[in-house]
Amino acid sequence: QVQLVESGGGSVQAGGSPRLSCAASGDTYSIYCMGWFRQAPGKEREGVAAIYTGSGRTYYADSVKGRFTISQDNAKNTLDLQMVGLKPEEKAMYYCMADLTRCGTWDWKNYSYWGKGTQVTVAS
Repeated sequence: QVQLVESGGGSVQAGGSPRLSCAASGDTYSIYCMGWFRQAPGKEREGVAAIYTGSGRTYYADSVKGRFTISQDNAKNTLDLQMVGLKPEEKAMYYCMADLTRCGTWDWKNYSYWGKGTQVTVAS
């Protein structure tokens, strides 16, 4: 079992650069993939960024490439998402994800472990 707790959300101005963090606990040595998804009201949960925890390979949704950076600290079992140039339409609940066997897809239903989310509100 893996437990995930997100932090760092809040209200930011459009164009702002918030940083989200996710703390993992439990069977962290078994984690194969971690990532960030987001969900706006009335919309499907969508992938933002993910990382293969072993190789460090990262991948991003096209909409955030060049603006968001995902990073991990294996010693602390944390996963961060640095966002730059946040847009009003990116207001959403941001969720941390972890999985023991899968990676590389944006279908959120493929992944096993989720945090409760952290709300990011963007003021225009």
